[in-house]
Amino acid sequence: MALHVVDEAKRCLNCKKPLCQVKGCPIKTPIPEMIQAFLGGEINKAGEMLFENNPLSLICSLICDHEKQCEGHCVLNHKGMPIHISSIEHYISDNYLSKLKTAAVSSKKGRIGIIGSGPAGLTIAILLAQRGYQITIFEGKDKIGGVLRYGIPEFRLPKSILDRYENLLVDMGIKIRPNTAIGTAIGVDEMIRDGYDAIFIGTGIWKPNTLGIKGETLGNVHYAINYLSNPDVYHLGDTVAVIGAGNAAMDVARTALREGARQVTVFARGNKAAASKRELEYAQIDGVKFEYNKAPVEFTDEGVILQDIERDETGAAVFVEGTQKLYRADSTIISVSQGPRNRIVSTTTGLDVTQRGLLVTDQKGETTRPGIYAAGDIVFGAKTVVEAAAYSKLVADAMDEYVQNKNRDQKNSSEERS
Repeated sequence: MALHVVDEAKRCLNCKKPLCQVKGCPIKTPIPEMIQAFLGGEINKAGEMLFENNPLSLICSLICDHEKQCEGHCVLNHKGMPIHISSIEHYISDNYLSKLKTAAVSSKKGRIGIIGSGPAGLTIAILLAQRGYQITIFEGKDKIGGVLRYGIPEFRLPKSILDRYENLLVDMGIKIRPNTAIGTAIGVDEMIRDGYDAIFIGTGIWKPNTLGIKGETLGNVHYAINYLSNPDVYHLGDTVAVIGAGNAAMDVARTALREGARQVTVFARGNKAAASKRELEYAQIDGVKFEYNKAPVEFTDEGVILQDIERDETGAAVFVEGTQKLYRADSTIISVSQGPRNRIVSTTTGLDVTQRGLLVTDQKGETTRPGIYAAGDIVFGAKTVVEAAAYSKLVADAMDEYVQNKNRDQKNSSEERS
């Protein structure tokens, strides 16, 4: 592994205008500088560069869509041999995190509540803890990670990496309240009452989108986000149909095969999969079958009835009459994205949402209620992890500025009264 990474690093041209960084990376990872530091024997410096720019660098090195991002913009693509930047980043970040010793910073600047410990919540918690804030993370499930833990399979992102991040949070003095869903026993108003100077909402989108067709409540029909949360508790049988062909559908299909299914078929409305090329190729290698231009019209105990689709001159989907057919399957999993739950919104005044139920924020992530911020999927819908981390850096700056202005105003008001 080390020899491969060194060889890859040596191929870097150290471009004056690194497209891998300025165009390919949403969080602007300093790729050439990192590689040169690594080759110069300064692996700790390279690791620090990565972590300071993106606290989730180790995670992103595994799950980013590199072929469309950094590696897809490498100038060596012209020769068909882009540098495997993800492998270099992973090696350096893994090494750095194993050595990182972070003592708790004196928490004097204020108290921050983080609701949800997905990519956005983790990024903001780490950044603000480094700046001296007292941080408490409220996580609705038993372990931190959000979609990283409960939406991405072990074979793509080992849970041990998330456990390392949890240990890092604890070492930084960050408090974690697991199994605590805000909007049930306690809510945002209680947090404000208890002295939180600002609150961040990063709860993600966990409500499956439904198809609204007959048979969707049957016992052999499931939703992707629910299945990926804990696939071990499902009994899918030998044959599985997956409706949808995005990256999440690839995760579902590959997981089902690893959990014992003998045949998994993905059905897509379009004439090609929406998943990235890499995820599609891995699914094909694993043995997943694909059927295109098919739309489900009914679920049954024997499987799913699908109908052929054609495209008219405008590109709109048109059902082909007389093509309905039962595709037998022991279980069917629907993977057509998901939306937000409204638990926090329904129990908190002053939070506006869009027609899709996503939180409304300004450009700095502040919601329509002052002092409450949001980012990640709950604001933008499903996005990549690195996009969530990149935007969360801006939100962390805004929260820091808000609390400092608030403290300054309170101090001035107190001095005026005295």
